[in-house]
Amino acid sequence: MRIFVTGASGWVGSSVVDELLAAGHDVTGLARSDASAAALDRRGVAVHRGDLDDPGSLRAAAEAADAVVHLAFKHDFTDYAGAGRTERAVVEAFGDALAGTGKTFMLASGLAGAGLGRPLTERDPSPHVGPDALRGGSEALALSFVDRGIRPVALRFAPTVHGEGDHGFVAQLVRVARETGVAAYVGDGTSRWAAVHRLDNARMVRLALDKAAAGSAVHGVAEEGVPSRAIAEAIGRGLGLPVVSVAPEDALAHFGWIGGFFSLDVTASSDVTRETLGWDPTHPTLLEDLDAGYYFRA
Repeated sequence: MRIFVTGASGWVGSSVVDELLAAGHDVTGLARSDASAAALDRRGVAVHRGDLDDPGSLRAAAEAADAVVHLAFKHDFTDYAGAGRTERAVVEAFGDALAGTGKTFMLASGLAGAGLGRPLTERDPSPHVGPDALRGGSEALALSFVDRGIRPVALRFAPTVHGEGDHGFVAQLVRVARETGVAAYVGDGTSRWAAVHRLDNARMVRLALDKAAAGSAVHGVAEEGVPSRAIAEAIGRGLGLPVVSVAPEDALAHFGWIGGFFSLDVTASSDVTRETLGWDPTHPTLLEDLDAGYYFRA
């Protein structure tokens, strides 16, 4: 199968590409820069030069592919509403390119903001609907493409996709701990983050490509929720720093932009994903990865 992947050179995308290549697929990756293009070329991935800010540049690649796996997102936390508008425009462009073809369109989504008071399940619809919603309401928009003759699948990833080389949320918490001299959690530390190892997550995406139903959501979640205090304690052990509580009203001042995310209780089940895809995570847990020392190397 010919598969077009956005975010192909990123932390999540590169592991997904490796899974797809190992399964015998031909992969084309979106590259914005010469460095990204060279990295893809070295791994045997065809290169499509383009940019999320120019959705029209993605149309030809989508039309030439048998499936599209959209993993890229503009993580501009200074203008998150603008990033959402960009995301919606990209998803609309893919919908126009794939309409009536029956092809697969998979897009990265998230778990945050459901506010259910319980773990999110795959059968819960996204609460973010419409162009002004989080991430431009892209998940709800994409899943509506069933009515346009497309096979859409929402890939809901845990807030931490961890492993050696991670530069995401947990790495940012480590950075803040180094800079402030304390490993902190918010409030009483009972807020939780769902987690998944990068390689388990990539295998889930590959299985979803083969097995997920049109219009469904799948959860890249190996651990339903790791308490924020346990994360801070592991960071404290790794850096030899004291572990402290930060009041919720001081979270942004202490942590910066990531404080708003670390304050959230983001839990999710993956029972349906495991059953329907035959997915069984086998790689280290988040706390095991932290205790392995990867996150604390200079």
